[in-house]
Amino acid sequence: MAQYFELHPDNPQPRLLKQAAALLQKGGVLAVPTDSSYAVACHLDDKAAADRLRQIRKVDEKHHLTLLCRDLSELANYARVDNKQYRLLKSATPGPYTFILEATREVPRRVSHPQRKTIGLRVPDHRILQELLAIHGEPLLATTLIDPHGDTEPLNDPEEIRNRFQNQLAGVIGSGPCPDEPTTVIDLTPMGAGGDAVLVRQGRGDWAALGL
Repeated sequence: MAQYFELHPDNPQPRLLKQAAALLQKGGVLAVPTDSSYAVACHLDDKAAADRLRQIRKVDEKHHLTLLCRDLSELANYARVDNKQYRLLKSATPGPYTFILEATREVPRRVSHPQRKTIGLRVPDHRILQELLAIHGEPLLATTLIDPHGDTEPLNDPEEIRNRFQNQLAGVIGSGPCPDEPTTVIDLTPMGAGGDAVLVRQGRGDWAALGL
């Protein structure tokens, strides 16, 4: 049965956040709110948790998972970023964008794309998630929470998430509904070879606002 954490959206209770972080440290997969939709997240270095996360979403190793990072300096530890890519990242973070970049050795090979050696990265603009990341002390491995049994849209209601996934998740963080759009996904790897960024998925983030 998933543990439910009801958090105040503007002043989240530190005690509850610490309890949620403890579940992550023990290998639990949590549903967490973001500035786009809800995501499922787990400890980056826990293979069993990462496998469970993929099972919940019914995705294979070729599906790009995402690292939720506190800021750009943390992101740069896990992705190879040149000056041009960094300027673009700086203009778009924090926000509802996921960027595909070449993974560094800090990223376990089992969670990066098996052929491309890339990983999705984002810096969310969501207070509760940012405070959870600060307590956890490192990025979380995550993916958009979409029910694989016929749904195509992400979930954004914590109560519904708890009802649907209560036997698969260790916990659900509730702070009211999230936006019901996923992130905009942008592949920045072509920029490293002098090419242009590629729009992979149009979501909540405004592609035009990035000047691409």
